[in-house]
Amino acid sequence: MTTKEIRELAPAEITTKLRETREKLLQLRLRKQTGQVEKTHELRVLRKDVARLETLLREKNQKAPAAA
Repeated sequence: MTTKEIRELAPAEITTKLRETREKLLQLRLRKQTGQVEKTHELRVLRKDVARLETLLREKNQKAPAAA
């Protein structure tokens, strides 16, 4: 998911995506421990997606009180 796509989402949608991405990351970590993961680069991609989502959610939350 790109930053541009995330910026178009509402804060509630970002929160939902963040929860889904964290769940995927957890499942992937568990599968990695059991040796079932072939594409280990997905772990890195998901971690970066979580960071992007958190950063943009924080930006939107800081802008909202200033605008109100």
